[in-house]
Formats: sequence, C-alpha cells, structure tokens
Amino acid sequence: MSVKAQLHGRYGVTVAEVDGQDTWQRTTLAAALTAGSLATLDAAVDRVERYLLDRFPESVWVERTLTSFEDAGGLG
Repeated sequence: MSVKAQLHGRYGVTVAEVDGQDTWQRTTLAAALTAGSLATLDAAVDRVERYLLDRFPESVWVERTLTSFEDAGGLG
C-alpha cells in the first residue's frame, strides 16, 4: 500500500504528489488537513509527522504551512 493511501486511511489526510513523480522511490507530497480548532489541527499534523518520521527516519522532511479559509480563497 502506498504512503498516500496509508495516510489517507489512517488519518483522513488528502495527499497529492507535487514533485519527483519521475524519480524511482522518491517524491514530494503535499498533504491537506482541516480541523475545527488550531489545537486539534496541530495534534493531527503531529501524528502525521511522527508516522512519517517513524517509517522513513532518514529521508523525510516536513514543512508546515497554516492557511486560513479566507486566505485560501474561501468566502469571508
């Protein structure tokens, strides 16, 4: 099972390959998570990050970007 499928199945994360698709066993993934509160969102991202670091300790790099609904172009 792919990492994308595992993240979606375990954590409900929406994942897309955004770079490196032509490279064998290497890619850049972007994941989107939503939550009702910042604390809940931080906890969910922490779980996803821990999962990835446990599986791929020498090859995972995680960058977090927080965007509000309004900043993402939602109705405000």
